[in-house]
Amino acid sequence: MAVAGFAINRAGTLAFMPMQREVSAMIDPFGRAVTYLRVSVTDRCDFRCVYCMAEDMVFLPKKDLLSLEELDRLCGAFIRHGVTKLRLTGGEPLVRRDVMWLIRKLGERIGNGLEELTITTNGSQLAKYADDLMAAGVRRINVSIDTLNAEKFAEITRWGKLPAVLNGVMAAKAAGLKLKINAVALKGVNEDEYDSMIEWCGVHGFDLCLIETMPLGEIDADRTEQFLPLSLVRSRLQRRWTLSDSDYLTGGPARYMNVAETGQRIGFITPLTHNFCEGCNRVRLTCTGTLYMCLGQDDAADLRGPLRAAESDEVLDAAIFEAIARKPKGHDFVIDRAKARPAVARHMSVTGG
Repeated sequence: MAVAGFAINRAGTLAFMPMQREVSAMIDPFGRAVTYLRVSVTDRCDFRCVYCMAEDMVFLPKKDLLSLEELDRLCGAFIRHGVTKLRLTGGEPLVRRDVMWLIRKLGERIGNGLEELTITTNGSQLAKYADDLMAAGVRRINVSIDTLNAEKFAEITRWGKLPAVLNGVMAAKAAGLKLKINAVALKGVNEDEYDSMIEWCGVHGFDLCLIETMPLGEIDADRTEQFLPLSLVRSRLQRRWTLSDSDYLTGGPARYMNVAETGQRIGFITPLTHNFCEGCNRVRLTCTGTLYMCLGQDDAADLRGPLRAAESDEVLDAAIFEAIARKPKGHDFVIDRAKARPAVARHMSVTGG
């Protein structure tokens, strides 16, 4: 029922709250409530990670991107219909011009439908933005670091500089942000480093999450050579570390284990060796207004047209619900070992990490 009344606002004073429209939850065909929206604010990145994109990437024309105001309005529509967690991704989200305006606007929605605003970043811009992110309401971020070896880091990212990223990580820690380190498991590249990464994360109070490489987009490399099953990694880690199941959940696909020796957690994201789709509560919005109901499927819905069709939200809301009604049961990730082709042609930077 639509209601109006008085409530305590973010400034801590009593204020009149205007009538709000009735909120209806987004339930997919399999009874799963969609409560988590990942938003790619740009497809551009200042790195060229070997498992993510080609070195000579051609990015979208800037004119094709939604404005920050349009992204804010779209996020507001999803929050109105039950999204409680927002994650901003890219590309690299912090390279988008004036992105802090959007982050501050979204931060104002925390406590008014939105419970958490988070960011996944490569860390290159954290030294500049860490304090601003904390002030805007962000409390937790994911930083992608696949190796603590500077030379190897440069090889994996092609353009990245590890010292700058680590400076950003420490700036985020000093600002009070809780960090999780994401590392893509790459056979023959970083598989000898997970013990040292667990130690480093333990010293600094970070959780670590290992991710199987995903077959998305042409990358000038053979993914069959990159793929490392995390079931094998976990069995190796258990020779040194005391790992126990954890009930910790973040709303994402990672399954966590406690590391007794460090007091931190290690997560495993396994799109290939163990399908994690049964409890999927996520959809992904691109910077052009395309909604992907599944990371591993090509079906998508255009929300830019309905967004721009009218100032009222009826048409946009209808388009969102029609899209949710097409959300599939799960992805079809598989590496074509015969031809080494990606399961999905678009790059991760288009959909959002």
